Amino acid sequence: MTQASVNGVPHGAPADKDKRNWIVATCAMGGAGVAAVAVPFVSTFQPSEKAKASGAAVEVDISTMKPGEKLTVEWRGKPVWILKRTPEQLATLPQVDGLLADPKSERKLPEWTPEYARNETRSIKPETLVVVGICPHLGCSPSDKFQTGAQPSLPNDWEGGFLCPCHGSTFDLAGRVYKNKPSPDNLEVPPHMYLSDTKLLIGEDKKA
Repeated sequence: MTQASVNGVPHGAPADKDKRNWIVATCAMGGAGVAAVAVPFVSTFQPSEKAKASGAAVEVDISTMKPGEKLTVEWRGKPVWILKRTPEQLATLPQVDGLLADPKSERKLPEWTPEYARNETRSIKPETLVVVGICPHLGCSPSDKFQTGAQPSLPNDWEGGFLCPCHGSTFDLAGRVYKNKPSPDNLEVPPHMYLSDTKLLIGEDKKA
């Protein structure tokens, strides 16, 4: 009698079955291992939060902006305001020069106000203001106060601009701070340039 069977079960069958189970389990584990390795490998191609915060330039389409409208984008974790000023708003700028602490933006140069923005409008193109929306005093974000005339916390001859709600600093429509206010400086003008008539690049100014 050969040892072809034991108790009616073909000899070697349990071993073959165990072997098959082991192969299936090993393949499954191997697949899971590949998946686990692949995820972090792929993720290395995605920009990290640290990289985003370090200052990658931001491209902004301003083609749909109408006069009087304001757009906010994020750069280096900061809000950057883009304001398309109306002809009436631009006309108020020279009228308030005598009320401002630093009308020519001379206190911090060149990092706070780039040379191409050291003018009456603090901008490359007169109608388009680009400033960081953070008060230099304690880092609060000022509120829009574009309506002219008397209103709470503002003078009766207010010509429009921004009001910091924290300690009352006021800024004109070029982001210039008024005299005798807590803020030590005008709002910062970030590096920026025009890629075209309708596209801005915030964070780089190589061609400016």
